[in-house]
This record gives sequence, C-alpha cells and structure tokens, in this order.
Amino acid sequence: MRLSIKHISERNKLLLLSLAVGLGSGFASVALTWLIRAIKVFINEGFAAQPYNWQFLVFPGIGMFLSLMLLHFVIKDDIGHGVTKVLLAISRNDSRIKPHNMWSSVLTSALTIGFGGSVGAEAPIVYTGAAIGSNIGKRFNLSYRDVTILLGCGAAGAVAGIFKAPLAGVLFTIEILLFNVSMSSMLPLLISTISATVVSYLCLGQTPVFACTLTPFAMVNLPFYIILGVVAGFGALYFTNGTLALEDKLSKFSNRYVKCILCAFGLGLLIFLFPPLYGEGYDSLGALLNASEITIEGHSFLSHMMDSPWGVPVFFAMIFFAKVIAMTLTNAGGGVGGTFGPTLFAGAILGFVVARTLNLALAGTGYSAPEQNFVLVGMAAMMSAVMQAPMTAIFLIAEISGGYGLFIPLILTSTVSYGTVRIFDRYSIYTKRIAQRGELLTHDNDQSVLTLLKTSDLIRDKYPRMHIDDDLGMVVRTLSNSDAQVFPVVDENNHYQGMVELANIRKYLLRTDLYKKMYVHNLMTDAPSIVHDTDSMMSVMAEFDRTGAWRLPVLDSEGVYLGFISRSRILTAYREELKVISQD
Repeated sequence: MRLSIKHISERNKLLLLSLAVGLGSGFASVALTWLIRAIKVFINEGFAAQPYNWQFLVFPGIGMFLSLMLLHFVIKDDIGHGVTKVLLAISRNDSRIKPHNMWSSVLTSALTIGFGGSVGAEAPIVYTGAAIGSNIGKRFNLSYRDVTILLGCGAAGAVAGIFKAPLAGVLFTIEILLFNVSMSSMLPLLISTISATVVSYLCLGQTPVFACTLTPFAMVNLPFYIILGVVAGFGALYFTNGTLALEDKLSKFSNRYVKCILCAFGLGLLIFLFPPLYGEGYDSLGALLNASEITIEGHSFLSHMMDSPWGVPVFFAMIFFAKVIAMTLTNAGGGVGGTFGPTLFAGAILGFVVARTLNLALAGTGYSAPEQNFVLVGMAAMMSAVMQAPMTAIFLIAEISGGYGLFIPLILTSTVSYGTVRIFDRYSIYTKRIAQRGELLTHDNDQSVLTLLKTSDLIRDKYPRMHIDDDLGMVVRTLSNSDAQVFPVVDENNHYQGMVELANIRKYLLRTDLYKKMYVHNLMTDAPSIVHDTDSMMSVMAEFDRTGAWRLPVLDSEGVYLGFISRSRILTAYREELKVISQD
C-alpha cells in the first residue's frame, strides 16, 4: 500500500517539510560560502601580498556593477535588506516570497562580497532560506500559520548553516522574525537548524567560524565589560542611524548608473585607505581574536600611525566609523549584502579599541583588559544593540568561537548595550523603517493582529451610490430598494463627495413637494473621517477611536470611492485572525 503525503497529518507533514527546508537552507549556505571563496581566489590571484594596490580601488566597484546588472536585467526586483524584506513578507504578504529569491540573493551577494564589497553574507542567506521555506509551504498549500513557520525554519536554518550555530538560528528567528512562537513551532525550528548545521559540518568541516584561544574570565574585569557595553550601545546608535541617514541621502540619486559609479569610487577609496574593510573583513577579525597584529604597509601616514601606541586605537576607531559608510555605499550602489556581518565586524573593532584604550590609560597600574576577549564580547555587544536581539547575540558568539567560558561577560555586556540603546531607540536596524509605517509585527498579539489585517480586504461596497446632482425624488427611489442606513455620494467620475444618512433625511421623505426642489448636495454631510485602502489597520482604528464613528468611507489614492469599512467587520476579522495566530 503506497502512502501519499496527502494522508500524512498536518503536524507530521510540517515536520517533514521543516527537514526539507533545513537541508535546502544548509546547502544554500554552503553554496554561498563556496561561491564567495571561489570568486576571491579567482580575482585575488597575485594580489595577496601587495597592500595598497589598484585591486582595492577597482574590484569592489566591479562586483557592485555586476550585481546591479543582474538585478536590473535578469532578476528585475529589489532584493536588498533581506531581513527587513522577510519581516514585510510575514506582515504584509501572507509570508509569501517570490521564487527567484531562492537563488537571486545567493548569486548577487556572492558577486558583491567576492569582489570586495564591504557587506555581509548573512542577511542574503536568511532571505534565501526564508524564500525556500515560503515556497515549499506554498507548494503544499499550507495555511498562513504553517507557511510562516516554514519561512522561519528556512531563516533559522540559514543562520545555523552559515555560522554552524543551531541554537543561534532558533533564537534569531524567535527574537527577530516570528512574533508568536508556540511550543508546537519549536520542533520544526530545531529540526531545520540541526539539519542545516549537519550539512554545513559535512561540507565545510566542524571548526568554529571564529576559532580562537581566549583568556580565562576574571571578575576584576567586570567594570571594563560594563564600559564596553555602554560604548557599544552608543556605537549601535551611530551604526543604525548613520546607515539609514546615508541611505536616505543616496536614494535621492535617480540615475542608478551615476549612483553606482559614485558609490564604487567612494567604496574603493575607503578600502584603499583601510584594507580591513575589504569584503566581509573576517580575516582581520581572525587576526584580532588570535592576538596577531594587523600591519599596514605601503602607506606612510598610516604606517606611522600604527607605530604609535595611541595611533593604533585611533586607526581602528577610524575603521569602525568608516565601516558604516563602506557598507551603505556597497548596498546603495547596487551591491547585495546585509548588516549582519558588518555588525560583527564593527563590534569586534570597537571591542579592540576599548580594550587597547583602557590598557594604554591604565599602563603601570597592574590592571589590563584582555584584548582578545574584548574583541569577541564586543561582537556580541554590538549585535545585541544593533539588532536588539541579546539572546541571539550571546549564543551566536559563544557557538561560533567556542567561547563558552565567557558567558558572564557575554551576558553582561550584551545586556548593558541593549539597555543603553533602548533608552534612545525602540527599534532595530531591521525594524525601524517598517515600524514607522505601521507594518511591523511584534510579540504583542493585539498589535500583531491589527498589523496583519489589511484595510483593502475589509471594505464593503453594499451601499447604493447617490450622485451629487440627484434630486430628492431619486433619493427616495434609491432608499426604497435598499435597507442601508448610509449612502455614499459621488460625482460623475465616482470621486467621493460626502454621505447621506437615513436618520438625517427621514423628515423629508414624505414631502412630495420637495422631490424636485431638494438635491443630494442639500442633504449630504461630511464623513467624520476618511481612510484610504493603503492605510494600516492601526491608523484606521485610531480614526475610529478619535471620531467615535461606526463606519467610515474608504477611498483610493485618486479619491475614488471604494466602499465603507465598519467596526463590526474589523472586530469579526480580528477574532478570526487572533484564532489563527494563537492556536498551538
């Protein structure tokens, strides 16, 4: 007897599909890692031992241009800001992601990073994994809830595969992507992350991504870690707000090719001056984590700076500030990459700067900050503050480095940096813009349900239209054929003009002498408020609360009347949606 997938229970089907999603995400992570390495080997042949050469000026721009061409002529879609796009897919697109995202982010980000673009591969692979989960869920006609779980499985598997960190993958999905994770959702997430990690182990080996030897934790250094946490919190404010502000300025360039050229020139110059900005920068992090000095040759000014004790932290502080600019130029110029990797890089640099500055300031006192530890803990502190995901940061850094002996400073510093940034900003770099548009799902069920509801889906057009020039006799004939209590008034182009309420005109209905003397424009009133079909449900509910109205007219962007939206219809939809997201 042959068993069809149709005869498998929904729960078991979800578990089987989560395994498939995890394997797919794991292989996608391996493919991206191999592609980046292959491109680097191909273009860097003969350049490795020649600092400050034209490679740094030219190659990053070539990668950006190739990515831009693919995006414009082949993919024909905007695939940047991968994590933010996943959040939008969950809240505004029924967790549906286009099929091309299962490969487009891998190809374009490999070109961008392989040629030296100063971005990370993690956000593109999260978008890829989420697309794999979404499309598999769509292929098997799963519900919104189950498609969302598979989308989360894909994202979790992608993080687990790229970092060989299964627990971090689960926590990333819970803290950043999925707003309402029940216990029944945990098992698919775990299956996906474990399967993706096994694929990564088999293909890339079991060595941690940032293997290093650390100094044992000492309680005497706790004040230093608190200082690092505070500094990382303010550094995260610069990282987030600087990135978004620069993106806004660069978005004013309407010609994509002019913008690509300008961004390529700026990026090339920054990398030429600060070679650690080339690519993901993980080679530099490996050197810092293993107490290897980063030497700068071929540039007299920077070489002299590195020879000075205080010049070293100054140089690396310059790299920290330049990283935000380089990352933004890469993405704005047509490259595809994420902020995940740059966050780790910036945190490591900041940790080193704080430790070296403390050691220089405390020289001769007998106190010192362990620089390798601070590099590692700085990565967690910056990630915790920029992404506002402290649990992900703590366990990711522990998993990718084997630094489980630093749990206390990891937890302390991540908590302090997270608390510092939350004083000034409620939203992470991924959520700030979509939160401002009212499109962000949160762990607050009430707000999440309202975010999921779409105004356009709740419009009812059952109310007969009246034209502004109709007389009272025509109004009476319209009323006799309808049991509605309110009637929209439109002009010849169906543009909304006002509304006629039965209660307000009842006294005229039997006045036959007025049938040819009174007109709709004498009888209509203004609506308490007007909403548009693109308005978020949060703003619509705010209008209902402000006006006390029971129903409001809905217009499109051109002022064309579409129908009415009522409190009762919203309440019914709210209850139905709440059942869907709350079921275990």
